[in-house]
Amino acid sequence: MTANNTSSSDQQSVSLVGHCQGILQGIGTTTLHFFAAVGRLSEFTGSSVAHCFTRPFYLRLLLRQLVDIGYYSLPVVGLTTFFTGMVLALQSHSGFSRITGGESAIATVVVLSITRELAPVLAGLMVAGRVGAAIAAELGTMRVTEQIDALTTLSTNPYKYLIAPRLIAGTLMLPLLVLVGDVIGVFGGYVVSVYSLGSVPEHYLHNTWEYLERADVTSGLWKAAVFGFIVTLLGCYNGFNSERGAQGVGAATTNAVVSASILILIFDYFLTQIFFTVK
Repeated sequence: MTANNTSSSDQQSVSLVGHCQGILQGIGTTTLHFFAAVGRLSEFTGSSVAHCFTRPFYLRLLLRQLVDIGYYSLPVVGLTTFFTGMVLALQSHSGFSRITGGESAIATVVVLSITRELAPVLAGLMVAGRVGAAIAAELGTMRVTEQIDALTTLSTNPYKYLIAPRLIAGTLMLPLLVLVGDVIGVFGGYVVSVYSLGSVPEHYLHNTWEYLERADVTSGLWKAAVFGFIVTLLGCYNGFNSERGAQGVGAATTNAVVSASILILIFDYFLTQIFFTVK
């Protein structure tokens, strides 16, 4: 009886040790894969940025990407910021109406929220869904059909021909989109406040300009430049390293959008801390 109990206890100990080893092995494998992915992305980023500043420059491809990323994304960003400004005005009114004289702060809340946070973040997320997915799908298809290998065979650097124009265009065009989105978002708040909530137009415009500082706008534009770089970089990275087959292209597209969206939110926190918290 004692021998049976001892044997059962030993088996349980061996099973527990094996279970712990499996958990630790899984953690170690995940950690190694994570750092390997970070290393590959860092190497890709360094090579891509370096090729953005060396010749030859494909100006025609750059112009095409400026139009694709900037001009064709304008309706999406404009609609998003316009209705965001309208909703923000309504929500601000419902809260400030409980405070005596609080309605006068609606214009300030709308303009600061739009310029500092909402326009850059929402524009980044919208462009990630539209442009990041398109870049990953396009480059992934080129990888699957061996067009990228053909460029190398023809002595054309794929980093310069495919990636550098997209990185430059994304970094330059997203701040312009955000600048337009700032105007449209503030106008959306103005429309709701004046025509729906009964605010005096002159007072609303005065409150909008009185508390708006240059740093509020420029910080949002710097954020937009970083977000544009992130979106195009991850779209290029996932598409350029896409696996073979249609399933690989689909996975690359999904990874590009998800990873870009997450990094936009993470970098938004750190950039906000740098601009408005650290003195």
